[in-house]
Amino acid sequence: MRNAAFFDVDGTLTTERVWRGLLEYFEQRGQRRWTRRFFWATHMPLYFLFKLGLASQSAFRRPWAAHLGWFVRGYSVEQAQPAWDWVASEYLTPFWRQDALELVKRHKQAGDLVVLVSAGPTPLEQRIAEQLGADFAVGTDLEIRDGRYTVRSGQVCIDAFKASLTRAALQRRGIEVDYAASRAYADSPGDVHLLEMVGHPVAFHPDDQLRPIAVQRAWEIEGD
Repeated sequence: MRNAAFFDVDGTLTTERVWRGLLEYFEQRGQRRWTRRFFWATHMPLYFLFKLGLASQSAFRRPWAAHLGWFVRGYSVEQAQPAWDWVASEYLTPFWRQDALELVKRHKQAGDLVVLVSAGPTPLEQRIAEQLGADFAVGTDLEIRDGRYTVRSGQVCIDAFKASLTRAALQRRGIEVDYAASRAYADSPGDVHLLEMVGHPVAFHPDDQLRPIAVQRAWEIEGD
């Protein structure tokens, strides 16, 4: 059995939301204009409800993540790859948390399995994992039909699905993990189930909603 280190991405490894990079990619190229407009029109009302305290963070984030696949609808895997590459290798460059990257490096040097777990599209999260030298990523799968992405997605990798999708991904790869000896790093309440999955949960740069949970449960807290 292996020790593992599970990392959330947005807010944990980065100071910026990864989805912004995807929208920026298409905006810079003048592509998917109507998709961008429809995306904002669809999701901003939920955002305002969240800010007003009338919707939970998960209720706001779940459809937001599920619909990122709209931007690559009709693309083949090869056609979508430049978008994933640009976000991982260029857009995120100024937004990495250096203390988080150091943790990734230390876990790799210790021989731990390093897995990224995020709500973003799986191919994008996998490209980020490659960029950082992580072993693999667990994200929200995008449906492919006849070799092209549709607008549909699988279960959004948030809340309880962060844990269940991670366990399923490890099982498919035939990897046995000592969860009690493993660590998880995350920053928001949508990551609670991921943190509960391991013996050493770390609230890493926790937001205002995760911090009191971490204090109440006596979890380790790192970062600001």
